[in-house]
Amino acid sequence: MAGLVTVDGVVETKSGQKFNVDSEFAVKEKLLKYVSRGGIKLEKAIDSFGIDLANCYTVDMGASTGGFTDCMLMNGAVKVYALDVGYGQLDYKLRVDSRVINMEKTNIRYLDMNLIAKPIDFISIDVSFISLRHMFPVASALLKDDGAVMCLIKPQFEAGREQVGKKGIVRDDRVHLDVIEKVIGYAALEGLYPHGLDYSPVKGTKGNIEYLLYLKKSESDSDISPREVVARAHSELDD
Repeated sequence: MAGLVTVDGVVETKSGQKFNVDSEFAVKEKLLKYVSRGGIKLEKAIDSFGIDLANCYTVDMGASTGGFTDCMLMNGAVKVYALDVGYGQLDYKLRVDSRVINMEKTNIRYLDMNLIAKPIDFISIDVSFISLRHMFPVASALLKDDGAVMCLIKPQFEAGREQVGKKGIVRDDRVHLDVIEKVIGYAALEGLYPHGLDYSPVKGTKGNIEYLLYLKKSESDSDISPREVVARAHSELDD
């Protein structure tokens, strides 16, 4: 659910809950272009890196509500494998879309590759409570030689515990820089190399600045400057 439903004035985000028959339900007007804010993040990556998803077979790792999946479909993807370890989170609109293969209750680290029928053109990765380094081996194995990966770097799940502040927020730009460089290194170990880097246009749920990393199997001469991107992100998004 996308936080559009309130019960007795409280926002409810989990499906399958039971409430008193006398509870007051309300549904907010949906203002987002996508089923969740994730779509806004991927949209920026598509624009920043010139990603063309027309007629592509894609994978959404950590699909959750399906913001990335929704954005892929709107940008021409013909099939999206929506993977998530959770259950019941994918928006109903996407559950009933024949272009979406809903693979909930899937531990991506131990994915049976035979469940993905087609060579994959594009993979998005948006995971929580686990480092991206555990996702890259699977992404590299699924991806076509000329395919691409866009991963969302969340500093709070890549930094050391001592570097994460109150309420799970990482504010130090030096930690952000270190995290980005480490993630780029993890990707390179699996044959995935940076072709673009930018910051997410919106912060994460708890207020963390996040980063968009664009990867391919071919090495690039592109000038990737994590320091510059981190500086721009903090200048634009810091409270």
